[in-house]
Amino acid sequence: MRVAMLTEGTYPHAHGGVSVWCDQLVRGLPEHDFHLHALTASGHEQLAWTLPEHVRAVRTQPLWAAAAPGGRPPAGRRRRRYLHHYEALLAALLDPAAEDGFAESLYRLAELARDGGLPALLRSEDALRVLDRLWAARAHAGGPGASGGPHPDGTPYPEGGPDAPPVTVRDLLAATDLLEHSLRPLTAPWYAPGATPGEEPSLASADLGHAVSGGLAALPGLLAKRFFGTPLLLTEHGVYLRERYLGYRDAPFTRPVRALLLAFFRLLTVETYRAADAITPGNAYNRRWEERCGADPARIRTVYNGVDPADFPPAGPEPAVPTLSWAGRIDPIKDLVTLLQAFALVREGVPGARLRLFGPTPPGNEPYRDRLVALVRDLDLGGAVTFEGRVPRITDAYAAGGVVVLSSVSEGFPYTLIEAMACGRPTVATDVGGVREAVGDTGLVVPPRSPRALADACTVLLRDAGLRGRLGAAARHRAVGMFTVERAVTAFREIYRDLARPTADHADRSGPLTHADRSRPLTHADGPGHGAAPDRAPGREAAADPEGGRNAPRALALPPARPRPARPVAADRPEQPGRPPRTLRTPRFLSGVRAGRASRVHDERGGLEREGGSPE
Repeated sequence: MRVAMLTEGTYPHAHGGVSVWCDQLVRGLPEHDFHLHALTASGHEQLAWTLPEHVRAVRTQPLWAAAAPGGRPPAGRRRRRYLHHYEALLAALLDPAAEDGFAESLYRLAELARDGGLPALLRSEDALRVLDRLWAARAHAGGPGASGGPHPDGTPYPEGGPDAPPVTVRDLLAATDLLEHSLRPLTAPWYAPGATPGEEPSLASADLGHAVSGGLAALPGLLAKRFFGTPLLLTEHGVYLRERYLGYRDAPFTRPVRALLLAFFRLLTVETYRAADAITPGNAYNRRWEERCGADPARIRTVYNGVDPADFPPAGPEPAVPTLSWAGRIDPIKDLVTLLQAFALVREGVPGARLRLFGPTPPGNEPYRDRLVALVRDLDLGGAVTFEGRVPRITDAYAAGGVVVLSSVSEGFPYTLIEAMACGRPTVATDVGGVREAVGDTGLVVPPRSPRALADACTVLLRDAGLRGRLGAAARHRAVGMFTVERAVTAFREIYRDLARPTADHADRSGPLTHADRSRPLTHADGPGHGAAPDRAPGREAAADPEGGRNAPRALALPPARPRPARPVAADRPEQPGRPPRTLRTPRFLSGVRAGRASRVHDERGGLEREGGSPE
């Protein structure tokens, strides 16, 4: 089988959890040929991974490289067609009544963009005039970017009200530039209807497209499905749309610009969920987001990340000094500010405690690291907190502490937790994403952005060696019984088999580009287990069911304290932190920000740099 793996800012050009998962999957399925189609920042990134032989090709498309000089926009009738479909796309972003036209206008633009003229057209004065006219019309009628009333469903527009800022020329330029970069996957040279001698096969020759995140990574998969009938599998480790909401919260753009871009990502998410033949969230929390955003529950199957127990043996004796260990990349999404503030409180109750931070600072995140170093100084934690960079063996990072801590404001199903658990270390983690599902009753879970709650939980464990030992043993038992690479790879082997079209179906794809019939979606009738989480490993009756259920054990008895053991997540239990919005409209948190010079943003999934604001 030929699998087209679709990535953005991660594998095979960056390290991180998603890249680890990709490499595990590729190496675990040597019977298939993989062709990697990677969206990158500049196009000059070096491979960060040694690829196995059955990875037959790596093709890249830069999103943030400088536009090619001298490009000429299309002319005549073709130019009018471009502008017509671009206007329809913008109308869908600005007018709720026109949202149904988003997907068709996107696909029509993709058909035209094969001639390479889209970037030049979007930089033309005509394109700016189209957006200016539509924004002016919405300002007159009321809506995004205007002083208008509520959306027809009753949700007020975040830009509404008498103090809504007017749209400026700078807004037009910023919005058009951001859209041009976001639409670059449409111009990737991956959509030739047949393989050209001497060139790598296009997406037309793939048996399956596998997007390892939503958003822009899924765009090539949507086009391959539309044009060639290539089945599309979507895996979401985090919720792409939620991460965009978080990332644009403090972006240095005006409210109309942010609303326009978030509308693009929202409608792209809706179309991806509609078109995907199967969706494999990394946890049940993501699944609830996907269903709320319109995904068909019959096409969803939760598949958890896994580790190889042989690579994560018990960590051995604890350090002599009470020590908290943290592992990850230095990034605002990890909320190390809260961790440092919490550690200052921990030191009040455990004066000799240490905090060791392991992990790299991705390019562009140096200002955030500088802020953390300054905070260490301001909190008088010098000598007690150490930034130790990337460690050759991640197991050394877990062994360095008696407790492993995670303070993130957003996570999927974090490897840090299940790896630390496999090493037999107890954990304290924030209640985000799939954290509760991973930890079960083997660690302490606290609200995000709460230094006091995080400090209380860490203090409880640092003071109680017996509790640390019991939780650590239970954590290893849970991790090696429920979250293994073998289980994850087996699940995807079955899904690949069920989704992939017969090889003969694309034996001859050298004809003109046409729309293909949609592939049959994955349903419960396709086989046992589809649409549900993997079964619990046999012989692990003591482990809690991550999806929630009557087989979950009672929580371990803990001394009175504010933190509490995590409970299994039931499918119908409302999630508090970061729960999905009640509607799919642009979130209400948008507020006016001071316009400033664009800075670099790191994508939460692996360090993709783009021009924009900080998600901090």
